[in-house]
Amino acid sequence: METIVSTRNEKLKIKNEKLEKPQKLSKIKLANKTRISTGIGEFDRVVGGPSTSSGQGGIVPGSVILLAGEPGIGKSTLLLQLTDALLAQRNFAVDFSFSRDKTHTVEKALRHSQNEASQNLLGSTGSCLYVSGEESTQQIKIRAERLGIKGENLLLFPETDVDTICAQIEEEKPLLCIIDSIQTLTTADLSGTAGSVGQVRESAARLAKTGKDLGIPIFLIGHVTKEGAIAGPMVLEHLVDVVLFFEGERFYPGRTLRSFKNRFGPTDEVGIFQMAEKGLVEISNPSELFLHERDKEIPGSAVVPILEGTRPILVEVQALVNQTSMAYPRRVASGFDPGRLSILTAIISRRLGLPLGSWDVFVNVPGGLRVREPAADLGVALAIISSFKNKPLPRGSFAFGELGLLGEVRRVLGEEKRIKEAKRLGFTKIISPSTCTSLSQATLFLRSEV
Repeated sequence: METIVSTRNEKLKIKNEKLEKPQKLSKIKLANKTRISTGIGEFDRVVGGPSTSSGQGGIVPGSVILLAGEPGIGKSTLLLQLTDALLAQRNFAVDFSFSRDKTHTVEKALRHSQNEASQNLLGSTGSCLYVSGEESTQQIKIRAERLGIKGENLLLFPETDVDTICAQIEEEKPLLCIIDSIQTLTTADLSGTAGSVGQVRESAARLAKTGKDLGIPIFLIGHVTKEGAIAGPMVLEHLVDVVLFFEGERFYPGRTLRSFKNRFGPTDEVGIFQMAEKGLVEISNPSELFLHERDKEIPGSAVVPILEGTRPILVEVQALVNQTSMAYPRRVASGFDPGRLSILTAIISRRLGLPLGSWDVFVNVPGGLRVREPAADLGVALAIISSFKNKPLPRGSFAFGELGLLGEVRRVLGEEKRIKEAKRLGFTKIISPSTCTSLSQATLFLRSEV
């Protein structure tokens, strides 16, 4: 009996020694983890870093990133290009360091390289691991050839058992690992099919632990439901460090990358891409992308400078007002909040006396971009009024400001940034809270001639 009690006490002692002890916040030292630059500036901007406004930043080692989006929007393409850019950047860093001093060892060469992220990659195999649970290696090869990716250091691993995948990550120690997709993984320790709540939760938890223990970034590609939410349990979003959404219209080339959760950076930045014949292309000047086909002399068109994070972007808002043939007038919006459109229509009808109650109102933001901020209220309202009165806005004009229910124009954040970007692109006529205090004053900017 005494032997049993002694053994139990020894086990409890060992267990207590392994447990983490409470620590004072003031005594905790931060680990110096340099971010890993992916080589894609628009992606680095979204995940954050020391200089996100200039497009710099990168991935935190050991972080778990969930990338979600509609089928066929380009999630796999984006991550394939990311691995290629990261590997090319790392190889350049090594070659550059050796050219400076051929007597340096690999470790010293990487340490003295201009690429700071290389310090986090020491000890890895210098490869990226792409785990495919949906596509065969042949299918991925076809896509890689279309994108011009040779993949010398890209390892393809068609596997759905999460324990086998974790073992492979521990063996290879890659620069990063991509799981395509988390809804296809299973573990034999649980019952249920792939994509069930238990399987998704447990698979994500085991991958997250492996990545954090080894300091390897893990990318999880996630499915979305028809409502646009991430498929699977909500705990999946709590488990990961970063949640990214890749958005866009399948029939438009524009793509936007947004962050909805980020433990290491801001959640208000956006990356702009364009889907081209050979993959995704970064757009350094998105305003030109959304304005290049704009007709300047048509009633119902307004230019609105929106703010995506720290970046001002000029977009065109189109409106069409047509007498309804239905019992109830329609309020249809594409790229804009339909509920907000109904409110703006009511404000226009009430404050300006326009009889929109018997007219259909359609609003569209061309290019596939979705405008969410209230600063677009004034531009949308002026586009509707311009279409109704068949009077275009002045050439070179742009409008922004939030509309209140009383018809007042309210100030918004980043007014100086918006004006500066608009003037840089040749727009000089400002319609904003600084030039008009009410919607009725803003309508005076409409041209009398057509």
